[in-house]
Amino acid sequence: MSITLTDARIVTPDEVHEGWLTIENGRITHVGRGKAPGEGHSLSGGYVVPGFVDIHNHGGDGGSYPEGDLDGARRAAALHARHGTTTTIASLVTAAPDDLARAAAALADLCEEGVLAGIHYEGPYISPARRGAHDPALLRTPDRSEFASLIKAGRGHIRMITIAPELPGAPEVIRAAADAGVIAAIGHCDATYEQTLAGIDAGATVATHLYNTMPALHHRNPGPIAALLEDERVTVELINDGVHVHPAMVRLAYDVAGPDRTALVTDAMAATGIGDGSYELGSMAVTVEDGVARITGTGAIAGSTLTMDVAFRRAVRLAGVSLPEATRIASLTPARVLGLDDRIGSIAVGKDADLVVLDEDLTVTAVMRRGAWLGLD
Repeated sequence: MSITLTDARIVTPDEVHEGWLTIENGRITHVGRGKAPGEGHSLSGGYVVPGFVDIHNHGGDGGSYPEGDLDGARRAAALHARHGTTTTIASLVTAAPDDLARAAAALADLCEEGVLAGIHYEGPYISPARRGAHDPALLRTPDRSEFASLIKAGRGHIRMITIAPELPGAPEVIRAAADAGVIAAIGHCDATYEQTLAGIDAGATVATHLYNTMPALHHRNPGPIAALLEDERVTVELINDGVHVHPAMVRLAYDVAGPDRTALVTDAMAATGIGDGSYELGSMAVTVEDGVARITGTGAIAGSTLTMDVAFRRAVRLAGVSLPEATRIASLTPARVLGLDDRIGSIAVGKDADLVVLDEDLTVTAVMRRGAWLGLD
């Protein structure tokens, strides 16, 4: 199949230009400027950006990845795809090792189908003091043997694990993750600046939702935030929903880390796309009111109801990020984190035709995944 998209404003990592592009067999074969050489499908001046890449997502449309339910996981992935996320990592939450292994084994089926791009263990090796929406009774001390079993359960599809670097055994597990080709992410931690640097030296390369569930910046005790922001080896996740992080702090992190070390994520949970009500995240009861998810009875934030198109739009409208740079933090940088930037993350010849069409208000009007249009709500 071949299709040419014309009358478009194409957003690359470096610029926005008026032009056209051709897709054949699910890949981009031509990207041109000005008027297309022939007839095509007119986008009437719409912006075309690369499909969004979400490396931290717990679910949506009533489906929750930690449950390992395939029907629910399919609904979640489809909901986020309709909002422009063409590549999704399914994030689990702290659970007993057998339950984590069971969920990972189930989700591995969807990875093999191409519905998901991998699996993320957010826990159980996190700090009790910074556990957030994780069940404290199920937290564990990092263990290399146990970690190897969890990796095996995912049949090659475990892409990331979040770990608190100050815990006993954490450096060894971080090194084991790096050796296994699994991204080690620092988060849900109570670490000092020095302990965080030690975790980075051991092989950690991502900050799980920077600022959230970690000690705040302090001028005498800089803690993990300063270490993660300043180290060029680390990509920082940001939940840009206006609830988790104030826009001023989004701008601060972005100004320090820049577009090549910042990745927008949703941290979305089952309520995304549905609305307020009662839900579960792993073993924890969650109440969603006015779009904000909190652990029932405690007030602790429990994921989000964010979609990547909203995070993208907020980055441009409220954080002052240019359109080209916004495509980098929503698509190219997270793709690079996953080692997939040769295939996805930007509009370029040879890459998968994962595309999002936006109107003047940066609202999604169409989504293409691997050359096929997806139905929208």
